[in-house]
Amino acid sequence: MKKLCLLLVLFIQFSGYSQTEIRKVLFIGNSLTYSNDLPNILKHIGKDFKIIIKTKALCYPNYGLEDHWNDKKFQNLMHQQHFDNVIIQQGPSSQPPGKQMLVHYGTKINTVCKRKNATLGYFMVWPAKRYYHTFDGVIANHQYAAKISEAQLYPAGVVWKMYEAKGNLESLYSYDQFHPSTAGSLLAALTIFKGLFPNKDLTKLNFRKYKKWSNDPKSFDMMIQLVHAY
Repeated sequence: MKKLCLLLVLFIQFSGYSQTEIRKVLFIGNSLTYSNDLPNILKHIGKDFKIIIKTKALCYPNYGLEDHWNDKKFQNLMHQQHFDNVIIQQGPSSQPPGKQMLVHYGTKINTVCKRKNATLGYFMVWPAKRYYHTFDGVIANHQYAAKISEAQLYPAGVVWKMYEAKGNLESLYSYDQFHPSTAGSLLAALTIFKGLFPNKDLTKLNFRKYKKWSNDPKSFDMMIQLVHAY
């Protein structure tokens, strides 16, 4: 009887574990990703959907994709570990040199990802406030790079611009008018999560669980609305 009970307990535990989705995600970027620990926000969102998101980040100040490729930490890590998704990010890249870097090194990185059965995605960012007029170039170049590199696109920049156009909402920019505020990082994480799990309904998220990153329920609801709308 005791053995039967033990087997029943183990079966229930195993069944619950087997139904939990686990996703391993590697972030490659710079301070626009590591500000406010965006990967941790992504993990927090996953928990609300009973998804375990395990993250690793190779993110360093002022790094572009060329720097990541040349220092070979990415290649070495991919050789050692398996990741389901690799998310790459560099500066706004609104100008031709940035566009070329997105395409050239994004394609190289995707060659490694395909060899390791990982899905590559571009994390589209945003320009500094002083260069807001270049926003269309940021969006267009990321869209082009994702298409040419045969990668996914997490269009945080598009959602960011739509949110900014609404006005009278919590600021997405931090004090330096370039890096994200906690709300900006939350918006980016919501966009990335929706890209990773397109069938999940973000409207089920409870604002009270996200007060660490957003101070305004109206702004929080608008983020979710715009992520779903795009």
